[in-house]
Amino acid sequence: MGASLLAALVASVLLAAVARRFDVSAPLALVVAGLAGSAIPGFGGVHLEPELVLFVILPPLLWSAGLESSYVALRRNIRPIGLLAVGLPLATTFVVGLVAFHTVPELTIAAALTLGAIVAPPDAVSATAVGRRLGLPRRTMTLLGGESLLNDATALTAYKVALAAAIGTASTWGSGFGTFALAAVGGVVVGAVIGMIVHYIRSRLDDPLVESAVGLVAPFFIYLLAEEVHGSGVIAVVVAALLLGQREAQASYATRLQDKAVWKALQLVLESFAFLLIGLQLPEVVQELTGISAATLASSSAAVLIAVIGVRIIWVYAFVYLPWLMSKRLRAREPAPARGQVFILAWAGMRGVVSLAAAFAVPATTLSGEPFPGRPQLVFLTFVVVVGTLLLHGLTLPWFIRVLDAQGNEAHSDAIATAAAQDKAARAAAERLDQLLAEQPADADVPDRAAEVLRAWNTRRRNAAWERLGRDDADIGESPTAAFRRMRLEMLAAERETFIAERDAGHIDDEVLRTVLHGLDLEEATLNRD
Repeated sequence: MGASLLAALVASVLLAAVARRFDVSAPLALVVAGLAGSAIPGFGGVHLEPELVLFVILPPLLWSAGLESSYVALRRNIRPIGLLAVGLPLATTFVVGLVAFHTVPELTIAAALTLGAIVAPPDAVSATAVGRRLGLPRRTMTLLGGESLLNDATALTAYKVALAAAIGTASTWGSGFGTFALAAVGGVVVGAVIGMIVHYIRSRLDDPLVESAVGLVAPFFIYLLAEEVHGSGVIAVVVAALLLGQREAQASYATRLQDKAVWKALQLVLESFAFLLIGLQLPEVVQELTGISAATLASSSAAVLIAVIGVRIIWVYAFVYLPWLMSKRLRAREPAPARGQVFILAWAGMRGVVSLAAAFAVPATTLSGEPFPGRPQLVFLTFVVVVGTLLLHGLTLPWFIRVLDAQGNEAHSDAIATAAAQDKAARAAAERLDQLLAEQPADADVPDRAAEVLRAWNTRRRNAAWERLGRDDADIGESPTAAFRRMRLEMLAAERETFIAERDAGHIDDEVLRTVLHGLDLEEATLNRD
């Protein structure tokens, strides 16, 4: 099994690289490749371990998404995110549970509600991976991202309550509410406390390598600690990541550069592995369906899939339009919701690997020793929902976005805001330079040339943002800033070639080369940012 998992990991990264090279949706390509690869001897035996997903894959992906999320944007959209992350998973749990109970004879009501909780949450991996590639509007991505960061906590808590009832553990509405409250409060407390501790430790280290290492292990520790105290590991990781993301500017530039590179690479590896794992589960899912009518499977699959998609569409449209139609104050303050973006939000409900992990974690027997009611159908229906939503939404979303013109158009407003902020920052830098020069002792040797170069550099950065607004080199010709950047990049390339040639000639060793190249890379990164 270990060799199969390693082979699947390597294959997933290679397939993701090919998909990115040809501008193909990597999540969809990996799921399809997994379905096809499940027939290959060796790959078809790759079993999805629930612990691998919940304790190894999920925490770092939640952490990465939390670091990239905007606390300000999440707070500004707290009401719709709450409705999507808490209300919608609970509604989906009950609706899908009722549908499954009436279409799958083997399922008890508790087992059916367990299935509803399993397929309730759109997956954090799926939503962010597909949404980034499709260029969804920022507010839509904020809602989808905020939903996917928190809905796992709601659904997994409902899953625990329903599963306890299904296997015979005494469970009441009161105990269910208590479980949910403990998970939420415990997750928030653990995430906030450990997040502050991690920030304190990292801020005192002054060692970018160790700081990144602490950041890498933090999500695993936080998730495990929260689960040990019966809190929500998902909420704990998200809260801690949001807290550290807000304080990222306090870290050193080297730490930020290193963290960004590390988390981007890790995110690609884990996302690719997760999507490939989904497709590879087909043989195991089908193997357990012996003796079950194909007609029953087809009808129940269609009913559950339609219920999952339908309840989201109805929920989104109801809570977007009803408050706006019923409140004159809201209509006066806000324009009518954009129809295209509302539909995209309602349609973007891809499920993912967390749902499959929860399904595989359902025990084979109850406490009485009886087989868990309808477990093979439960796992199969989960697989149908996950693969069905990934393929259906993933294949149709790009077309809907083009037809409804629902792509994000924040580029111009972002450019204006950036230019205004850069202008203000450049003025502050110029004032600080004048202050420093005025504070120099009369006998201090500060060459006028140094001050002139600093002022020119500051002016160049101030002008660069304005020069980009609505125009490019084809419209206005090469600007002074663009000419400076082009020539300086050529100079850096020449320096880099010279240093490499000196290393090849044996005049400097590799350690010296890496040190000087790092300095050149930092300067090139600054120029490319402009």
